[in-house]
Amino acid sequence: MVELKDEAEALLRRLVGNDTAEFRDGQWDAVRDLVEHRRRVLVVQRTGWGKSAVYFVATGLQRARGAGPTVIVSPLLALMRDQVAAAGRAGVRAVTINSANADEWGEVAKQLADDAVDVLLVSPERLNNPRFRDEQLPTLAASAGLIVVDEAHCISDWGHDFRPDYRRIRDLLGTLPAGTPVLATTATANARVVADVAEQLGAGGAEVTTIRGSLARESLRLGVLSLDDAEHRLAWLSAHLGELPGSGIVYALTVAAAEDTAALLREAGHHVIAYTGRTDPADRVEAERALLHNEVKALVATSALGMGFDKPDLGFVVHLGAPSSPVAYYQQVGRAGRATERADVLLLPAAEDQAIWQYFATVSMPRQEQASAVISTLSAAGDAMSTAALETVVDVRRTRLELLLKVLDVDGAVQRVRGGWQATGQEWVYDAERYERVAAARDAEARSMLAYQRGEQCRMAFLQAALDDPSAAACGRCDVCTGPWFTDEVPAGARAAARTTLARAGVLLEPRVQWPSGMGRLGVDVKGKIGPDERLEPGRVVARLTDLGWGQRLRSLLDADDAPAPESLLEACIDVLREWRWDRRPDAVISVPSRRHPQLIGSVGRYLAARGRLADLGELEATGAGPAEGAEPGGNSAFRLASVWGGWRVGPAAAEGLAALGPDPVVLLVDDLADSRWTLTVAGREVRLAGAGQVLPFALASVG
Repeated sequence: MVELKDEAEALLRRLVGNDTAEFRDGQWDAVRDLVEHRRRVLVVQRTGWGKSAVYFVATGLQRARGAGPTVIVSPLLALMRDQVAAAGRAGVRAVTINSANADEWGEVAKQLADDAVDVLLVSPERLNNPRFRDEQLPTLAASAGLIVVDEAHCISDWGHDFRPDYRRIRDLLGTLPAGTPVLATTATANARVVADVAEQLGAGGAEVTTIRGSLARESLRLGVLSLDDAEHRLAWLSAHLGELPGSGIVYALTVAAAEDTAALLREAGHHVIAYTGRTDPADRVEAERALLHNEVKALVATSALGMGFDKPDLGFVVHLGAPSSPVAYYQQVGRAGRATERADVLLLPAAEDQAIWQYFATVSMPRQEQASAVISTLSAAGDAMSTAALETVVDVRRTRLELLLKVLDVDGAVQRVRGGWQATGQEWVYDAERYERVAAARDAEARSMLAYQRGEQCRMAFLQAALDDPSAAACGRCDVCTGPWFTDEVPAGARAAARTTLARAGVLLEPRVQWPSGMGRLGVDVKGKIGPDERLEPGRVVARLTDLGWGQRLRSLLDADDAPAPESLLEACIDVLREWRWDRRPDAVISVPSRRHPQLIGSVGRYLAARGRLADLGELEATGAGPAEGAEPGGNSAFRLASVWGGWRVGPAAAEGLAALGPDPVVLLVDDLADSRWTLTVAGREVRLAGAGQVLPFALASVG
């Protein structure tokens, strides 16, 4: 045992580049349990403790004893990139198979066959790729020297970041030869999640050893600053970002908020980059590199930048809006202060946070009627169906459908095969009680996050207690323990700049260019690209509903009782039109009749016509055609199109006015809300077919 520890410490020192490095409390215990006793081990330790050191050292020891490669299931590409780099520094040959390196898969397979790989990193989604699952996974499971499940809280639907694909790991563990060591690691798991993960790690009757340490982060200085509104929060950040130590991360809850905040901070002279789920993969890599090398003050990010990003000297984390649970918050602020004496962590909560929490909570829950419809459709189909084909039969939006298919796959009711999805024939029962318990847990977490903001006890102790850490104690550093370490003062100039930015209106609205596939099944005879004589031009909306400025004002306006548009909105519409660089100026205005906001839209259409000296063609005529059978607002793209198809026509008076404008007039088409964009597409198509040369879609708000 002494010789094994000496060998392990030599590997550790090479890994960290320090000839005097020693194992931290718990690290050697985990390595010994994996290599000497070949156990299944769950490690719950704070961010920065060194969980990756455990599996890289264990890998080196296993490979020296003739074992096969380590397989690491890792959730994020950023995490994979960091781990491959860390492995290389330790002389460990690491490769990855993921969606971003498909051109390398053949070479990776060859290296595995030649036993030239020490560590293979795969995403949980890859475990269910038909080719990987059928051709490579059985061999890997039989020969692996170690299986690692990183960010293991994702296994549990009680965890803050549950991912259905992680449930497949239980099936993988059940196929391992006896004595294959397994390591699962996380920094964000409370007692319930730990018990759930341990139960799944024990698949096949294996015993699981849990190693848990204190989750206190001595370098973090926590605080909460409650300000009036988005203008005040952005002004504070603009004025004080430069005072925060080093470089860091500014988190926002939505893509729009991240992009808007980054734009405002850049205008104020700060070097920042937006980082969201919409950021191109290559641009993500460059943004991470820029932050790692302190070439930017901050990345303004959504949760897309989370698990796996490792910058030991990250100086601060600021949240514009709170995550939905203390556990998720702890995970994100854990990015800071890993190798610094002090890092500043500040939360600026917003009034709209709870509405955003509720939206994401409901999206993640499968609905019984939708699940049953998917299973029935696949059972009747016989052959495999693609996700796009399913959309024309089952009215579920693409993102929810993809998540639902993953859940049903994990539950064994459907399976992914080459060519799409098929039913397994296995009985599936909707576990209503389980989902009700999960929903109740989410509600409790949200209430706990509000309690954290109230500051009735030490901030760090509160977060530790939320993670059921028995060592929770007052930190002596946070704003509750010592008083605020930040100012709430905002210079008038910063507020004026934020007010100007938030008052700006105008967001590009991309036109639809392709009809959904399989529309014939829904009685709509269209397919392929939308024809040039039917297509709309790029349009504009005043704002997205998730935008920090006009978005919040429009959300309130559209939720209120119908009334004519206020003057401020009418002027914002004019501002958008003034900045619109169209090829040809509009000749006329026509509106889509609105059931919920007829006065609002009518007043906007009339005002734009009068102010711009444009012909007022009034409204399109509603035909009275109802939604397609089974279609509901909020359904998927195919059903949304079917529900509005044939819903409007250009009435005689509007047609006469259009003809009077001469050949190929340009028409501004006005609507209240652009969600799927099919209303504007279908209504605009009617205007095109009635003689318009161009149709410019214009809506007050868009959903995304």
